[in-house]
Amino acid sequence: MSEFDLVILGGGSGGYACALRSAQLGLSVVLIEADKVGGTCLHRGCIPTKALLHSAEIADGAREGVRFGVKSSFDGIDMAGVNSYKDGVVSRLHKGLQGLVKSRSITYVEGHGKLTSKNTIEVNGQTYTGKNIVLATGSYAKTLPGIEIDGVQVITSDHGTKLDHVPKSVIVLGGGVIGCEFASVWKSFGSEVTIIEGLPHLIALEDESSSKQLERAFRKRGINFELGVFFKSLTKNKDGVTVTLEDGKTFSAELLMVSVGRGPVSANLGYEAAGITMDRGYVLVDDKCRTNIPGIWAVGDLIPTLQLAHVGFAEGILVAEEIAGLNPRAINYDGIPRVTYSDPEVASVGLTTAEAKKRGHDVVELSYDLAGNGKAQILNTAGSIKLIAEKNGPILGVHMVGARVGELLAEAELIFNWEARAVDVASLIHAHPTLSEAMGEAHMALAGKPLHAHG
Repeated sequence: MSEFDLVILGGGSGGYACALRSAQLGLSVVLIEADKVGGTCLHRGCIPTKALLHSAEIADGAREGVRFGVKSSFDGIDMAGVNSYKDGVVSRLHKGLQGLVKSRSITYVEGHGKLTSKNTIEVNGQTYTGKNIVLATGSYAKTLPGIEIDGVQVITSDHGTKLDHVPKSVIVLGGGVIGCEFASVWKSFGSEVTIIEGLPHLIALEDESSSKQLERAFRKRGINFELGVFFKSLTKNKDGVTVTLEDGKTFSAELLMVSVGRGPVSANLGYEAAGITMDRGYVLVDDKCRTNIPGIWAVGDLIPTLQLAHVGFAEGILVAEEIAGLNPRAINYDGIPRVTYSDPEVASVGLTTAEAKKRGHDVVELSYDLAGNGKAQILNTAGSIKLIAEKNGPILGVHMVGARVGELLAEAELIFNWEARAVDVASLIHAHPTLSEAMGEAHMALAGKPLHAHG
């Protein structure tokens, strides 16, 4: 078979983005995927999870309609209906993605591929040769020693997007993004929820102020959590599961969801045999996603960068453009937007206060309470926008908590990545009444001219 410009192993976010952009640039591409194009994000992660979160938002709206003068009631969750809605969203996006791949004349191969040399991938007994090999085999849901995932009483997020019933009670082991999102869904659906997190805060990678606000909001919603103590053991019986922590406390529920992070899919795929430098299963790359083997690249959850679909997209596009000779700018991972789609949402871009100080910045901070924002009052949401800036310098971080604050990240990303100062943003006019207005108000306050905030 003739040699292709790229042979891409893995059709998730990073792999298919690389394939689409490469074909757009006139390169010949083979895209190999063991399951379905779109990978974890489309079929088991981002998209189905956010569909569940939207169903949860509708449930809360029905339950709380009286607050807004609407006579509505919450009569329960029809999981068959929820799953039909969710699966419809996934199916439409999957068909659209299949059409895109086909329209770009990409050779698409279904099957488990393996790297057999520095320029070949073998799949289904067929060898595909490429001037460049792009590894994009993604990640899997991890567990802990002593916890066997059975898919019934003990599950991961993969199973959580496909449950056919609402559990009466759930323990979520892990208070990161995925754990908090599922906890939020199940509470809205009517479950009793307890999060167990070994670190001192929920969503511990976010700014501590955001973590504390989410914790307060979860307490108000009746979501229980235990922080700062690690898992010790698990027992099961016909009625459910019991988790014991290192301090001796026990928690029982119908269901346990293990949400302790995701690990790279790299075992037995020929990476080590090819001499690729790796660490704890991750493929190591430079700032252009090149491995130590010339002609072999890696993107997405397989490499130790932020495990986010939009990061995979960006890395896939970067590799395609680098191979095509466009010399794209390396990704600034500080400038990647991050969202936890719980109720309330947590969104951020840039540095936390702790990280900014660690890097030697002379930090100034301002927190704008959403209580002063008209749209936030209309939505009946609490929260804030926290700005972190260099004294007399640019914005270093934007950290937000509240309903729909993820939609404010586009502007926040531009502010951070274009190194804007508070005074630059303060002069911009934001539509009233919108949540985006709070972004302008926060920068006005930091620039020393607050309007709907105390100076």
